Amino acid sequence: MAVFAVTAGVVAASPPASADAASITGSWPEDDRTVQVRVHSAAMGQDIMVKVLRPADRSVPRPTLYLLNGGGGGQDSATWQKNTDVLRFLAEKDVNVVQPVGGRWSYYTDWREPDPKLGVYKWKTFLTEELPPLIDAEFGTTGVNAVAGLSTSGTSVLQLPIAKPGLYQAVAAYSGCAQISDPIGREFVKLAVESWGGGDTENMYGPPDDPMWEANDPYLHADQLRGIRLFLSTGTGVPGMYDVYNGAYAQPGPRGYLNQLVLGGVIEAAVNWCTHNMRDRLDSLGIPATYDFQPTGTHSWGYWQEALKNSWPVLADGLGLPR
Repeated sequence: MAVFAVTAGVVAASPPASADAASITGSWPEDDRTVQVRVHSAAMGQDIMVKVLRPADRSVPRPTLYLLNGGGGGQDSATWQKNTDVLRFLAEKDVNVVQPVGGRWSYYTDWREPDPKLGVYKWKTFLTEELPPLIDAEFGTTGVNAVAGLSTSGTSVLQLPIAKPGLYQAVAAYSGCAQISDPIGREFVKLAVESWGGGDTENMYGPPDDPMWEANDPYLHADQLRGIRLFLSTGTGVPGMYDVYNGAYAQPGPRGYLNQLVLGGVIEAAVNWCTHNMRDRLDSLGIPATYDFQPTGTHSWGYWQEALKNSWPVLADGLGLPR
């Protein structure tokens, strides 16, 4: 049975996806700049929805920024689009912005086993092997890429360039923890995957002594980030300018506000520790990076919106665009 793709308002038939090859099986314009693309992942045996914000000027090929959401994978309300104005900010840049929708609590990595709660996760393969060539062909990009992510995907965006050298020219990690095989970092992963996501980290990387934890630890393999433009940012966990009750970037209600201050403060303090350690590691290797360490700030959207805008000069340099 044929499926149908809609591009620029024109309906076109696409062949059904092959079981052993990734392919685009449909696309729909969401507005004059945004396209929803359905991509079949052979690695995961399922279709993944991908949002693509196109540059206003498409007269020549443009580079691509892969923008990853946090723990919910864009499947909940905790998304860049719903909580920030960064897509309006990026809409003014000559860049394709690609947002995969899916992979909640996956860390966008390849899991060793299917998880009874979360399913089959081969997101590293999808993001490094399957999706980029399809995006490049479908949208006529330059093939120059950057990747940015927050919280759990702030770890992922440091893993992916190591997994696929040369794929990304710039990386921005906001409030992520690179040290996932460290006991503290591993507990942070377990908190996200197990307590919040309902999955099992043994299906992800195995028991704590399994080599997969170290194999996927960006801190241990930081030498492989050499040559990539890097931006790393965190707050300290101390309430700051965006932690205002009923403010634009505060979780709603007394309970939400308390959660932002307490849990969001603890998490941000932890990732601040991780990121300072990553800075020391990169410094010891002679690898330059841009750091944005704020004196205050919880694990919340106001700070990530600001961090992305602060990271644009680094991303732009990697993408070959004006700052």
